[in-house]
Amino acid sequence: MNAAEKIIDAVFESDDDFRRILSVTIKEELNMNIAEFAEQAEIPASTLYKIMSGKRDPNVKTLRNIIKTVKKLEGSQKGEFIAVIAARPVLDNINETKRKICGSLCTIREYSATSMEEAIIAAIRAERDGAKALVCAPIVSTTVEKILRIPVATIMPKNSLLEAIELVAKKIR
Repeated sequence: MNAAEKIIDAVFESDDDFRRILSVTIKEELNMNIAEFAEQAEIPASTLYKIMSGKRDPNVKTLRNIIKTVKKLEGSQKGEFIAVIAARPVLDNINETKRKICGSLCTIREYSATSMEEAIIAAIRAERDGAKALVCAPIVSTTVEKILRIPVATIMPKNSLLEAIELVAKKIR
């Protein structure tokens, strides 16, 4: 679960949980102080300090800004990428680790797998690592589509791997 999801869950638990999770996210996961985060979120620092101390509840607009900012900062730290799960010989044919797709530069991260089990584990690991989409073989794609929340594209023998990457990149735009 990423930091933004943790904050959203905490909002529904209690005010104390929300403040605690937000504080941990800002200080430990994003390595920022409250004033720096407030500036990034375009929220007055005094407002954020009041929210953090329990003297004020966030309004919906402020909460949206907090979540959007956490997502943006978390994404820039992890780097958005498309995961590719395949056997090492297939992965060795990828000569680009970044590719311009739909006007944006996408990072391609390789996950090697030699069995169904390894491919499923790699798919879950890729999503946990922050993959925005996944490209894999047909034998595993139907299974991982059922367990992942990110778009999945299938490598077909007649299509190139890069065409599958472009297809999944379009799905996340």
